[in-house]
Amino acid sequence: MAATTNRMRYSDIELEEFRSLIIEKLEKARFQLAYYLRQLSELADNEDAKIKNLDDGVGSAEREQLAILAARQRSHIEHLDNALLRIHNKVYGICRATGKLISKERLRAVPHATLSVDAKRQGLT
Repeated sequence: MAATTNRMRYSDIELEEFRSLIIEKLEKARFQLAYYLRQLSELADNEDAKIKNLDDGVGSAEREQLAILAARQRSHIEHLDNALLRIHNKVYGICRATGKLISKERLRAVPHATLSVDAKRQGLT
């Protein structure tokens, strides 16, 4: 790991590994977002649910929860897209607070990370 922190950036081969991981996560995230949006659309189109849920508010709460989940997925997708851009620019995996390489283990767990574990713990931004 000491060798990793002394390097300026990840190699093209390493970047390709991360790119593949991110693309896989993007596909899953987009699929999940499409699911949430379909559910929202079905709730909006279902007249019986609108009438039934006037009394109990369940439909409204469910729509609200789905909207929150969809917004989170959109944000996650944006972060992953930005990570792909950093890979393209060959600056992926560099901590924005310290300028050192973020560990591979962290990037495999959170591929859109822009802070090392140490920088995150210290509250650096």
